[in-house]
Amino acid sequence: MHQPGAAVALLKGASAAAADVFRAILTRGPISRIDVARLLGLSQAAVTKAVGPLLEVGLVSDELEVPRDGQPGRPANPLMVVADALLSIGIKVNADEIVGVVTDLRTTVLAANRRALKSTTPQATIDAIAATVDDLIDALGDRADRLCTVGVSVSGDVDAHSGVVRESAIMGWTAVPLGTLLSARLERDVLIENDVRALTIGEHWFGVGVGTDLFAIVTIGRGIGSGLHVNGEVVEGAYGVAGEIGHLPLTSPDRICPCGRRGCVEAVAGTPAIVAEVSRAHGRDLSIGEIVELAHEGDPAAVQTFEHAATTIGTAIATLVNLTGPELVIIGGEAVSNFDLFERHLRASFASHAFGAAGRCQIVTRPHTFEDWARGASAAAIRQLAENRF
Repeated sequence: MHQPGAAVALLKGASAAAADVFRAILTRGPISRIDVARLLGLSQAAVTKAVGPLLEVGLVSDELEVPRDGQPGRPANPLMVVADALLSIGIKVNADEIVGVVTDLRTTVLAANRRALKSTTPQATIDAIAATVDDLIDALGDRADRLCTVGVSVSGDVDAHSGVVRESAIMGWTAVPLGTLLSARLERDVLIENDVRALTIGEHWFGVGVGTDLFAIVTIGRGIGSGLHVNGEVVEGAYGVAGEIGHLPLTSPDRICPCGRRGCVEAVAGTPAIVAEVSRAHGRDLSIGEIVELAHEGDPAAVQTFEHAATTIGTAIATLVNLTGPELVIIGGEAVSNFDLFERHLRASFASHAFGAAGRCQIVTRPHTFEDWARGASAAAIRQLAENRF
């Protein structure tokens, strides 16, 4: 039987060991008590003590019987999370729209909503987020009481601990206390997170990170972002800006980035930079769709601009791999649909700058829709609750 209020209270009051046990069941289940104990280095008695309250409030179940493949003895009763015991909302803030999803505890999307954003002022954005949350709650019907948290992801320098968006060039924000403002507006727990880091958290708990100790996500689109997963944890850094390869100074200082600095990767490789460069070469305003078409037709200005962007991104990825040593780099973002325009020069640049065995790092593409980004925001909020960080 679902007890949403008791379940949230239990997670918020959990000890470190109990939180670890729940996280193991959530991300690795179905899993036996013995395997939980081995994974966490706890005694079976400690695991049993932690599991009891989780079973009682309906967060975890052990009713799935799995035979032991002909082995003698009693069948195993693995532990697994009751995915719909609690629900979470994830919001991705874009410069022109708000994308929202409701997910269960394993980030399966149960409902989705998109809303145009006519102004990027903090107040207009908060209004649009609140309206999106209201629409999603209405879609839940009698399950609305299971909603436990809201995660919001924004591009830029985000302090997840304080909920302050310190700088977002895409939104035109500086020092916006979005977490405090939204929590007061929604009257709920709200987590504010960098969008690429939220996407990485989603992969860390429910994607490639479950079986990969070291990986990175690099996103190509309006901005160039990166998230790091090292030794089983998503790297946040002391100031919450670890892995910002879009702002490595790897190009000419005469190229000004949307962040206001000079020579950033994003200043030549972000979609606005590509659009500006090719439009300038043709003497008229062009859309990214038109530019992609020109590049496919062999237009010199478009082809050269994409080659320059790809070479710069490849060098940035090599720098990231040389420093952190991931076994896998996932390239995502809206520009992945045009990855054929980047791929050859990106891989060549990476190969020429990767040091020694770092060159063995796999680079793969994985398209992410904006609903996937919103799902990442939900995953980040679920992690916040599950690890008792609120």
